[in-house]
Amino acid sequence: MATISTHKIGLYWQERVGYDGKVFTIFKIRTMKADSNESRITMMNDPRITGTGRFLRKYKLDEIPQLWNVFLGSMSLVGPRPDVPGYADKLKGEDRLILSVKPGITGPATLKYKNEDELLSRTSEPEKYNDEVIWKDKVRINKEYIRNWSLKGDLIYLKRTIFN
Repeated sequence: MATISTHKIGLYWQERVGYDGKVFTIFKIRTMKADSNESRITMMNDPRITGTGRFLRKYKLDEIPQLWNVFLGSMSLVGPRPDVPGYADKLKGEDRLILSVKPGITGPATLKYKNEDELLSRTSEPEKYNDEVIWKDKVRINKEYIRNWSLKGDLIYLKRTIFN
């Protein structure tokens, strides 16, 4: 991961796996301390999250720079969230359907797990719970989304994202 800014809240970019399994650069607003060691799991009240970062995360404002990804064509507004290398590599067989569409800023799995950090905070083994329960459910939800895609559905996901 590379930092664009040295301020507490700046932009950063990260490699993600997108359409057709190709790696691309995703843009976000940094909400965690720049010197924190990167863990795959972020939980509620994580000490690495800055005060301003908590606010940005709560309202998903840290995702706004991804509109640039949409403009560049590497993402869409609605679709499966792009995974980091390591997770997308686990997609096998039918699950690779997720890589047949552009990843999105929001979608049904994103909405279902909008409080993912809170769920992970309630379990004694958050990384295991994430890998064995949440990630598998997101894969299922995203495959269902792709199979049943409609413009009307995307408009509903956008509305729910903005107004909930």
